[in-house]
Amino acid sequence: MIDIRLIEECRSGNLNNFRKVVEASTPFAFSVAFRLLGDEDLAKDVVQEAMVTIWQKIGGIKSPEVYKTWLYRIVINKCYDEMRRKKRNPEYTGDEASWAKLSDKIEDNTQEGLKNNEIAVIITGLTESLSPKQKAVFILSDLEDMTNDEVARITGMNKLTVKANLYYARKSIRTMLQKYL
Repeated sequence: MIDIRLIEECRSGNLNNFRKVVEASTPFAFSVAFRLLGDEDLAKDVVQEAMVTIWQKIGGIKSPEVYKTWLYRIVINKCYDEMRRKKRNPEYTGDEASWAKLSDKIEDNTQEGLKNNEIAVIITGLTESLSPKQKAVFILSDLEDMTNDEVARITGMNKLTVKANLYYARKSIRTMLQKYL
């Protein structure tokens, strides 16, 4: 992911290579933010805020090895803040056209060709009724392919709480899919 030497230099006060750290970190951060928020512009704003926070506090991380976990935790917390600010957690009711689009995309299994806004509709449709914690755990586990241990470190939850949130998130999504497909 990121060269540990760059993180170590930034930690010790040499921020000349911070641009490289940002360039390497941004794709991962944007992926999580976009999937949590379902809005490309909002995700870009959150990632930018996260990078500012990292710039301000990179000297305080314990070691370069924990940078990835620290990055994800900052992004997720910024997303939680945005969700609270926008009150973006009402239950998704969606219109028939949205569910038809979701159904077609899942049946065709042609997700490679989807554009960001189509991906946002699908992910938002499936995860909007989840709590913010369930949504974060589901996205990190199932969409970002992280282990339960990694998700626990990033979210600050214990491993059993991660497993429980993931179970209920999957159950909720499965119920929605069965209802609309």
